[in-house]
Amino acid sequence: MSSLEKPDSPVTPTVRYRLPSVHPEGRKFAVIAGAIAFLFWWIVDWDWLGWLAAGVTVWILSFFRDPVRTTPTGEGLVIAPADGMVTMIATVPLPKELIGGEGGMSPDAVIRVSIFMSVFDVHINRTPVAGTILKVVYIAGKFLNADLDKASEDNERQHILVEAPDGTKIAFTQIAGLVARRIVPWVKAGDRVVAGQRVGLIRFGSRVDVYLPAGTSSQVLLGQRTIAGETVIARLGVSELIEGVAQ
Repeated sequence: MSSLEKPDSPVTPTVRYRLPSVHPEGRKFAVIAGAIAFLFWWIVDWDWLGWLAAGVTVWILSFFRDPVRTTPTGEGLVIAPADGMVTMIATVPLPKELIGGEGGMSPDAVIRVSIFMSVFDVHINRTPVAGTILKVVYIAGKFLNADLDKASEDNERQHILVEAPDGTKIAFTQIAGLVARRIVPWVKAGDRVVAGQRVGLIRFGSRVDVYLPAGTSSQVLLGQRTIAGETVIARLGVSELIEGVAQ
C-alpha cells in the first residue's frame, strides 16, 4: 500500500458501459436478414444487395436491443414505460375498456401522457409502478400514424392496468403505429410486477399512453425524451405543473 493511501478512505463506486443484449424476440429476424445478406454476397454475387441486407441486420439488432436500466425507487414515483418523445399531454376521458367491472377504474377524466417511439428507439416497454396486474385488454384496430391523437381510439392497442400496493391504479396503453404490426405482451392479469419491469414490446414504431390518476400532474414536458424504466414522469398526488424551454 502506498504511503499516500488511507485504508479507511471511502471508495467511489463506478459503472462500466456494456453493449445492450438483443432480446430473443428479435434474434430470429436478425438471423433471417443475415442469411439473406450471405446469400447475396456469396451465392448470387450481388454485393450491393448484400450490403443492404447487412444494414437491415444491424438495424434489427439495434431495434430489439434490451439495455439494462436503473429504476429510481421512492414513494409515489411513476416511471416512464417507454423510450421516446413526449408528444402529447392532455386531459381526456379514460378508455371505456378500463372503466368499471372487477378492478376497473372510475370514469373520471385523467391526464394522458403520450410517448412516441420512433423506429430508432428501444421498443421494450416497462411497467410505470409496482403492483398487481388487474387487466390486460387487447383491442384490434387500424395502423394509423401513432403520433396522431385519434390513434388512441382507432389503432390496434393493448391496455394494462396496474394496482399499486396502496390501492392506486395506473393504466397505460401500448399502441401499434403506421409500421408496427404486432404488440407482444409478457404479463397477464394476476401477475405481480416491480416498477420498471419489462412487460412487452411493440414491433417497429409505435406509442405508449400513460393515464395518471386524479390529483397527479405530469412531471415531464412536451418534446422531452424519456427513458423506459428510468425517467420519472409523475409523482402520485403531486399536481404542481412544471415549465421548460426548448433549446
